[in-house]
Amino acid sequence: MLDLNGQSANLEANEAQSADNAVKILPSYLAGKWQTSNQDLRTVYHAITGEAIYQVSSHGCDMKAAVEFAKKNGSQIASWTFHERANALKQVASYLLERKEEFYTLAKATGCTRKDAWIDVEGGFGTLFAYSSLVRRELSNETALVEDAWIPLSKQGNFGAKHILTSKAGVAVHIDAFNFPIWGMLEKIAPTLLAGVPCIVKPATEGAEMTQAVVKHIVESGFLPDGALQLICGQTYDLFDHLGPQDTVTFTGSASTGQKLRAHPRFNQYSIPFSMEADSVNSAILTSNANEETIDLFVREVFREMTTKAGQKCTAIRRAFVPAHLLEQVQNKLISKLQKVVVGNPELENVTMGALASVKQKHDVAEKVKLLSQDAQIVVGGHLADFKVEGADANKGAFYPATLLVCTNPTQAKYIHQVEAFGPVSTLMPYQNLQELADLVARGEGSLVASIVRNTDDNVEELVAKIAPWHGRLHILDASNAKESTGHGSPLPHLVHGGPGRAGGGEELGGIRAVKHYMQRTAIQGSPNVMTQIGHSWTAGAEFFEDRVHPFKKSFDELRVGERLLTARRTVTEADIVNFACLSGDHFYAHMDKIGAENSFFGERVAHGYFIVSAAAGLFVDAAPGPVIANYGMDNLRFVEPVKIGDTIQVELTCKQKTPKPLKDPEQKAHGVVVWDIKVKNQRGELVATYDILTLVERA
Repeated sequence: MLDLNGQSANLEANEAQSADNAVKILPSYLAGKWQTSNQDLRTVYHAITGEAIYQVSSHGCDMKAAVEFAKKNGSQIASWTFHERANALKQVASYLLERKEEFYTLAKATGCTRKDAWIDVEGGFGTLFAYSSLVRRELSNETALVEDAWIPLSKQGNFGAKHILTSKAGVAVHIDAFNFPIWGMLEKIAPTLLAGVPCIVKPATEGAEMTQAVVKHIVESGFLPDGALQLICGQTYDLFDHLGPQDTVTFTGSASTGQKLRAHPRFNQYSIPFSMEADSVNSAILTSNANEETIDLFVREVFREMTTKAGQKCTAIRRAFVPAHLLEQVQNKLISKLQKVVVGNPELENVTMGALASVKQKHDVAEKVKLLSQDAQIVVGGHLADFKVEGADANKGAFYPATLLVCTNPTQAKYIHQVEAFGPVSTLMPYQNLQELADLVARGEGSLVASIVRNTDDNVEELVAKIAPWHGRLHILDASNAKESTGHGSPLPHLVHGGPGRAGGGEELGGIRAVKHYMQRTAIQGSPNVMTQIGHSWTAGAEFFEDRVHPFKKSFDELRVGERLLTARRTVTEADIVNFACLSGDHFYAHMDKIGAENSFFGERVAHGYFIVSAAAGLFVDAAPGPVIANYGMDNLRFVEPVKIGDTIQVELTCKQKTPKPLKDPEQKAHGVVVWDIKVKNQRGELVATYDILTLVERA
């Protein structure tokens, strides 16, 4: 137990018992220790049975010490390279996946079915895998990210700039919502840790047991340095008072709570980035020319978003817009599907929808439905009394029926555009024309996502242009992509998750964008030599080194960044052009038609661009067996000047960057990727082509 002097006992089982020895207390993990308190406790109840299952309290925990511990110990992760961080994340994901059944068991207490829990559990682990792969694929094996190419700022090219991103010297505080206690944490800490920044996670009280179990296993795994991940089970108390100019805060939850947190004076004082992802009244739109197949797709999507996780998704469809002439047809189809929903204990095979996260949440949804019913008529569900619950007591559990409302006059409505009932609730409404539809969608004042369900040949360009500014993501569904679509309510690691206005104005996920959010962008001005030194990547104009040994005869470890080969020359002949045309099948007039070429932009016949690339390879490649394994690819190819018959070309090959690759097979020879800067010039020293080639090269 933690006393007020900050003394703490390590809890072997990672849990303590409350004073009456009946309900366990979830410990926080702060400053390298599991610690808890018997004061200011909050009890959490089983969503199905209503029984008390655990308590939380972080009363007396030293938040200042936690922040300092993160910056002193957890900052070690900033000294790791991107690939080292990514590999650690992959190991964490594998470790957690092996223990997934424990998390599925805990998820039962939150009221969700196994299918619902899959999104949270394996969806969360999948996010770690996805981010690990993304970073290993797109970022170099360095500690800092060079964001752009050399920007010359002088005539002679001896002074210029680049932008670099470095890990912030602070901590990221992540405050999560109750609906996805595992995924909600992992989708935030993945880009944070990859950016080299330690995290302090504060889960919602409901569901905190699942978050705590995941953190416990991550700590036990030992794949992350001490202080890289800390956990608060309870309240944050004075945590924000100890944050400073290098720190970051993210929040997921209700807009009202987020706005209160955002107003903390510390954030304004130190310009602390505060990223908010708030619940919003997301939309689904059926286009006006919808056929029977499209209507069925629309109904399926709305139904799925209403019933998955009992409608407790920040992306769930709250407003469903249909053409006025199709309102009755869509309404009848939705009612038919919703009447077949079986609510109850998710452990029963016939149950298709479980409970909400808590009884408190149940009553909150009921209150919100009352408000919505002032604008719309309830056609299915909507009442806590008189609905059947399978295998559980409806009064003790947090059950709420799937509820559909219909608003026939949405232009005059108020609550349906402003109030979100965070449960299995949606409102169906008609629109008359495109402009009215766009106006109605905008009355949601900013949403995470909208779906447009269309016939395959419908042109939705105008609709997208009108509603895109109000959304973080648009999901366009039709028969051609329905089988492979990830669905309206599925945020993906590669795509932005967030939205404007009411949705919080923040951005989570979004691929490498999310990693950059936790890093500091700095413009570096100086010479090419300085840029090469800082970015570990050769910059045009920097010093280079020449050796009598051909660079293709050197192993990965022997090569030096800046090592250059100036090749022999080759004069391009008419025979070269004719032979390449016959070999490639490329008989474009600018290469083969003398009269056509004379009347063209070039004024005479020119060599194929790809012949120049091939001829360049012939000049710089060393043909004998050696450490170069294979050509790995080509980037940034540009043809700058035409090469005409009689022109002579020469190649400058410079070792630009080296990145060791991790071995997937222990039997495989160690190797790395070498990026070579290629410049092809003519007899006048003019640049005719420039590109990077990548080779796999054996290590010594």
